[in-house]
Amino acid sequence: MADQNHSLWGHLPLLVRANSKESVEYILQALWRTRHTGLDAADRQILRDILQLPNDSDIDPLLVCLRVLIRRCVYENVSKEEMHKLFPAEVLPELQRLLTLLLQKFQKEWREDISKDQVNLPRLKTMTWSMANQETELTDPTAVINLKLQSNTQPSIGDRDVKFQLAKDTLETMLNSMYCIRDQLTDPSETSERDAVQNTNAA
Repeated sequence: MADQNHSLWGHLPLLVRANSKESVEYILQALWRTRHTGLDAADRQILRDILQLPNDSDIDPLLVCLRVLIRRCVYENVSKEEMHKLFPAEVLPELQRLLTLLLQKFQKEWREDISKDQVNLPRLKTMTWSMANQETELTDPTAVINLKLQSNTQPSIGDRDVKFQLAKDTLETMLNSMYCIRDQLTDPSETSERDAVQNTNAA
């Protein structure tokens, strides 16, 4: 584990390729903006251009490291004065100073975003399902999903029911997405970029 952590932090010097503090700031903000979805192809191309890197295999380890830093900055009880303690000794002092400055700048804003996410999203209370179109041979069978959602902000309005149909191919797509969500809930610090790093290390 120690060797893996050392290898992870060893990718931070790639940030030196950015031509300004604003470029590094853009990278951190892009990672935060895509914390739920991951970077799309356009985002990844922009970050590769900023860092002058030719392909994803070069940038993925750095993104993993930065996401870990961001998560620690937001979710751990770290004050602005203690932000420098997030970095091990092997990280270059100039990079520590730059990233500490930027993490201090955005910590409050990011924590407010997390608070809003937790407050505004409804909570799943129950889920039931049944089969539809079973009595006709001309229509493919579909599953009818019933969700009961509970509001975290307006409990007085009661529960809200949501009903939708899923064909087999759509259900398979949804299940694949749910497996990805389950894996990230198991270890939230792991992202698709980290999977790429692990595959590279195993090769």
